[in-house]
Amino acid sequence: MSSRTIRALAVAATALLSASLLAACGGDDEGSSSSSGGGSAEAESLRLGYFPNITHSPALIGVNKKFFETALGSGTKLETKTFNAGPAAIEALFSGAIDATYIGPNPAINGWAQSQGTGLKIIAGSTSGGAGLVVREGINSPADLKGKKIATPQLGNTQDVALRAWLKENGLNADQQGGGDVSVLPQDNATALQAFAQGAIDGAWVPEPNYSRLILESKGKVLVDEKDLWPSGLFVTTHLIVTQEFLKKYPGTVKKLLQGHLESLDYIEKNNADAQKAANAQLAALSGKPLKDDVLAASFKNLTFTADPVASSLFTSAKHAEDVGLLKPVDLKGIYDLGPLNELLKAAGKPEVSDAAA
Repeated sequence: MSSRTIRALAVAATALLSASLLAACGGDDEGSSSSSGGGSAEAESLRLGYFPNITHSPALIGVNKKFFETALGSGTKLETKTFNAGPAAIEALFSGAIDATYIGPNPAINGWAQSQGTGLKIIAGSTSGGAGLVVREGINSPADLKGKKIATPQLGNTQDVALRAWLKENGLNADQQGGGDVSVLPQDNATALQAFAQGAIDGAWVPEPNYSRLILESKGKVLVDEKDLWPSGLFVTTHLIVTQEFLKKYPGTVKKLLQGHLESLDYIEKNNADAQKAANAQLAALSGKPLKDDVLAASFKNLTFTADPVASSLFTSAKHAEDVGLLKPVDLKGIYDLGPLNELLKAAGKPEVSDAAA
């Protein structure tokens, strides 16, 4: 396994059986064409999901600055719903409670596997980067981790598998029960932050803003910045998905959703300071507590906001998740439909993006 491509994705343990039913021949969707064709049918409402998390900043900003509402126009009502975890968002998507959602790569793979390739399409990238291993002083190499306790957000989640794969490459093992050379202890981010501050754990592989919080608030140091393990420093953290049914029925609405998404990305690029304020304001509105200014600035600096879904990282990550035993073989061919996005990018004179596996 290359140290340049260690980012690992995994489905939840409960989805392993359903994933095993799929063929093991993942690859790029070479014959992909937009299912929207040139259609313009629009829905009366669009129910959009996203998370109160800084890695979902394009969604936070798009809602706060009303980019989505403006793009959709008066003919389509925007309804938003927030989630704290990917499985809940996928459940809502498949139950018909929402039509589209910003979500991490792991639950997107999980949903694709559960629906046997019929439930969703990834239609755009959103966020890359912003994760890694933060440890306490005295830990300077992989060998120093032997006998140590390291937290991850959830067993089998993106960061959990990234850690396990990195440990394996460096000759260390960690079982799913917390044993082995390194004790991996899955726990929610709030618990991990407190445990690290109290000295109950020796480090954590987490996403932003917790990555920066461990450094700024608890004097942790970076042992692994995950972007250093990927070509060009890019790997998918968040992307935008939609149900296949909604995409087929309302291609016009999906295209307008993407217009709002691109407007949000442009705002981040051209008005970064104001974009940070807008994202933080929306976080405060949702959770009642904004991020501290230093954490907000550090998080934004460590994240790349892009319409490119960094598709190659999804395929590579799924393979690495198989290698560490947390994903049954799954065929990801066809998981992307980037046709509508590329139409908009081309019209704006911007480079089109790819769904290629390599």
